[in-house]
Amino acid sequence: MKILFISHNRLGDAVLSTGLLAHLARAYPAAQVTVACGPAPAPLLALAPNVEAVVVMEKAPLAGHWRRLWRQVVGQRWDLVVDLRASLLAWLLWAKQRKVLRPNAVSLHRVRHVAGVLGLADQPPEPELWLRPEHNRTAARHLPAGGPILALGPTANWGGKQWPIDRFLQLARRLTSPDGLLPGARVAVFGAPNERGAAQSLLAGLPGEQLVDLIGRIELPEVLACLGRSDLFIGNDSGLMHMAAAAQVPTLGLFGPSREELYGPWGGKAASVRTDLGFDDIRNDPAYDYRSQDSWMDTLSIAKVETAARALLTKIRETAG
Repeated sequence: MKILFISHNRLGDAVLSTGLLAHLARAYPAAQVTVACGPAPAPLLALAPNVEAVVVMEKAPLAGHWRRLWRQVVGQRWDLVVDLRASLLAWLLWAKQRKVLRPNAVSLHRVRHVAGVLGLADQPPEPELWLRPEHNRTAARHLPAGGPILALGPTANWGGKQWPIDRFLQLARRLTSPDGLLPGARVAVFGAPNERGAAQSLLAGLPGEQLVDLIGRIELPEVLACLGRSDLFIGNDSGLMHMAAAAQVPTLGLFGPSREELYGPWGGKAASVRTDLGFDDIRNDPAYDYRSQDSWMDTLSIAKVETAARALLTKIRETAG
């Protein structure tokens, strides 16, 4: 059986759709799956079960990336095409079945929305990511066993969603203090290579023996493996946040000018905390400009994040016990 799975360009959206890849692997264990996606999620989706090829869709002017994809897949007879981009491509290919995502008319969480393409919105498969042994070995070298680990994701793809970096530093000091939530914890800081500047004051403010600087130092599957060794992840609304939740790490997402009811981290070990200003309050503010990189996260206090982190870990412990 040949399946074409057209996923997303952005890392976060792609991670939230991985439950469908896992579902297809269970439903059709002998299937041969080709994934089409953006460059960012490609290293993770390539590790999914039954994936024999990944077509990386580098954006090009005048929809050139779609034309390139069509040329690469038009010669195959597909048993199933799953299109999460709602493109015309699915209708231009020979396919026995086509499942094309429809608009999110009723404002479902993204996980439920994409699951609806296969009729699974009521019981959506949870996002799921995969690793190889070598990824876990690399993670063990960077984060060897011994004591708790606090993972931080202090950056985002838009400045408006970034909690002030000095608050991440103060939060880390609180949480790892002798009477904190994770006393004595190492602090692993994650981000892309081009985000080092945005996180510099956090990196400089943490003691060298406590800091594990992983910004731009390891590949994406190794990032996932390192997240999996952490005791708590706190970060802005980002692909990294969704990776942490998919890795079943206790995950607290920080929200302001994005909607946690649609894009919050998914799963029983995940929670969100938002600014005192609601989403509509921010978007309706006369000063709001999506083109600006100014943060809209100022009304989210350190105390509020710390309280939410404590509540999350308490809930997880009570559920497990």
